[in-house]
Amino acid sequence: MAFPDPEEGDAEAEFRLFFARHYAELSRLANLLTGEADAADDLAADAMLALWDRWDRARAADHPAAYARGVVANLARTRARSAVRERRRIAAFWDRRPEYTEGPDVPAVLDVRTALRALPFRKRACVVLRHAFDLSERDTALALGVSVGTVKSQTAKGMAELQRLLGSRAAAELATRRH
Repeated sequence: MAFPDPEEGDAEAEFRLFFARHYAELSRLANLLTGEADAADDLAADAMLALWDRWDRARAADHPAAYARGVVANLARTRARSAVRERRRIAAFWDRRPEYTEGPDVPAVLDVRTALRALPFRKRACVVLRHAFDLSERDTALALGVSVGTVKSQTAKGMAELQRLLGSRAAAELATRRH
């Protein structure tokens, strides 16, 4: 699909070009943050709609792609919080006892996505943006609206938790492999 030249100052053409360049990345980010492939496209689309509504602000940002990642992260956080509230409401109606096992299920395999879902949102977002998207600490901080120090500490804590969940070899592979 050919897009009009954004040099003409046409906001719509500029947004279409931004959409074409960044939608897939934003959907992938949403997928990694939520662990829900079906919801990822919806979140990315919602983010793009929010960006279009505030396109003047988004395109004036120093880093429009980082601004867009921040919108996706905020939408994913809101979705996660809503899911937690819903689970609490449902749990209030059920008297479920936790199932206990005698030891770890050795043949079971924990994949990275399951381990990522076990992390609190901020740690998960820092790990995903730093290692899956190969963003710098500064760019990650911009996307999440936090300080670089917070990114450093949350990434380190998140990787330590992944190491505990996955084992040191798998966590090391996650840190060096690009998805």
